[in-house]
Amino acid sequence: MPPFLAGDNDSIRKAVLKKAGILLEEMDAVRVVKRSIDARKKYPAYYIEAEVYTGEQPEPLYPRIDYLPVDGKQKCIIVGSGPAGLFAALRLIELGIMPIVLERGKNVRERRRDLRNVQQLSVVNPDSNYCFGEGGAGTYSDGKLYTRSTKRGDVKKIIAILVQHGANEDILVDTHPHIGSNKLPRLVESLRSTIIRCGGDVRFGCRVTDIIGNGESPAGFRSVIVNDSEEIEGDALILATGHSARDVYEMLLKKRITMESKGFAIGVRIEHPQQRIDEIQYHSKTRSEYLPAAYYNIACQVEGRGVYSFCMCPGGLIVPASTENDGLVLNGMSLSRRDSPFANSGLVVSLHPEDITKLSGDHLFAGLDLQREIERKAWEAGTKGQQAPAQRVTDFINKKISTSLPSTSYIPGLTPYSLDDIFPEYISKRLRASFSVFDKKMHGKYSGEAVMAAPETRTSSPLRIVRDPETYMSPSMNGLFPSGEGAGYAGGIVSAAIDGENCAGAAAKYLAGKNL
Repeated sequence: MPPFLAGDNDSIRKAVLKKAGILLEEMDAVRVVKRSIDARKKYPAYYIEAEVYTGEQPEPLYPRIDYLPVDGKQKCIIVGSGPAGLFAALRLIELGIMPIVLERGKNVRERRRDLRNVQQLSVVNPDSNYCFGEGGAGTYSDGKLYTRSTKRGDVKKIIAILVQHGANEDILVDTHPHIGSNKLPRLVESLRSTIIRCGGDVRFGCRVTDIIGNGESPAGFRSVIVNDSEEIEGDALILATGHSARDVYEMLLKKRITMESKGFAIGVRIEHPQQRIDEIQYHSKTRSEYLPAAYYNIACQVEGRGVYSFCMCPGGLIVPASTENDGLVLNGMSLSRRDSPFANSGLVVSLHPEDITKLSGDHLFAGLDLQREIERKAWEAGTKGQQAPAQRVTDFINKKISTSLPSTSYIPGLTPYSLDDIFPEYISKRLRASFSVFDKKMHGKYSGEAVMAAPETRTSSPLRIVRDPETYMSPSMNGLFPSGEGAGYAGGIVSAAIDGENCAGAAAKYLAGKNL
């Protein structure tokens, strides 16, 4: 359907009935089940898949889950209230187990003050920022729900739970569903309310500083220590701390919990005028009011390593995602309307474990050290604050420091700087070489008006907390279930939520066997 008709229910119904060869009087209901945009031809079009009902009414796309109170006889501690932690808690309630959710940061309302401080004053609260706090990094990373993790669990169930807790029903049918960082806080509060209403416990300002085993070999989980003082006992532990909780990795090393290095990616946030991306993708100088802000997804290989766009935010904002006062990290987000005049995306270079060894040494925390080194250089370049070092892409290609920088969505501001002085040559030369490829893919218009701000270092965890692929349990401690992005098993809101659900199911099996 042409865009100007695709949002009109009467037009959709008439088109669907004509396609199906069904008369209006024979039809009881028409329901859209999938909607996407095809912009490959000169004129973009919506493609709509629908179900037509005759002689019956449709059942809900996904049945509503009736969460019932739990009795508290079995308790599972969950560390972290990001997507993995929250969905683990909901799944435990479904299974009759009481979740105790411990979050180092603040609740989503109080967290806003700390976000304002890092944006406007360059003051980073190490326990409450864009990465830490209720909802985790997912609360302020746009709410993009597209995932390729369809074989790991029930993606539709995850999205339906979000709708049940207040998200727009459009996310059930859009090919690239999106909620928006302005709507996620209320949604996260609704998820928390369900957990508490059913007998779960959610505590903020609780940074886990130790994990206590029972002395067996291997040890069985007994309790956690919070803020170096309070002990909280539980029957199992789901560790869902996110990829930025570096102190957790250091604690696990001391507890001899098995971890291993894994690949990740490092690069920049690249920003364009949204109008330029619209022009490239929709083949028109102006975007139709019936089309959303255009996005893109690009990738290529340079000298045997991938260079690719990551977490693209049409009509979005670049934000400071730092978790330490002497480091700078960037991320991107969009509000639900995606109406910012800017488009930004991560543009990153993949690093394999052997690359990390060459760049930062042959030890477990080499990836963490490399992240810290780059983040500290960027912080120093930004006058030891949250200003971001940046270059126009054309200047970066020609190895020139930009004499001026364009307007930006990044509130702390940009400062001209040579990004070659921040990144190892391994990264900068592959970024530089990628632009000739991307310009060919994007009609010669990708580089011209773009600016690169550094760095994007937290694409995923540089470590994996080892677990059994069948039981999801750490071989180092019975009853410990590493989960989500921080454990190295997810890469986004939906995949983390699925992994949280899977770990909750595994914890329930463990507890059932424990009580035999």
